Amino acid sequence: MLGSETIILLLIGLGAGIVSGMGMGGGTILIPALVLTINPQQHTAQSVNLLFFIPTAVVALIIHIKNKHIDFKMAVPIIAFGMCGSFVGSWLAMRLAGGELKRLFGFFLLAMSIYEMFRKGKND
Repeated sequence: MLGSETIILLLIGLGAGIVSGMGMGGGTILIPALVLTINPQQHTAQSVNLLFFIPTAVVALIIHIKNKHIDFKMAVPIIAFGMCGSFVGSWLAMRLAGGELKRLFGFFLLAMSIYEMFRKGKND
């Protein structure tokens, strides 16, 4: 029989997977949900998010390639510089205390939310 914590984790994974498959970043759901429900250290929650990202990104990528929604010419330089940025970000995250990392992530989510609420232009 599944325990209540396991059921919570399954529901969090399902919700984050749906958001991730839509291309909106499952970590915006996964990390806060983990922290609020089972309260792991911030570094642990963010590491779980990175592991979660790999298989969900592969599945979503296959579907988007199949539907011809990927512009590889645009994607390659973004991927290359994104890999450099991920190295710098990982290095920085490991040097921050858990509380600082949690506040920085919260500020990022807040800033992105405000930006999305007030941005002008395309609504697609």
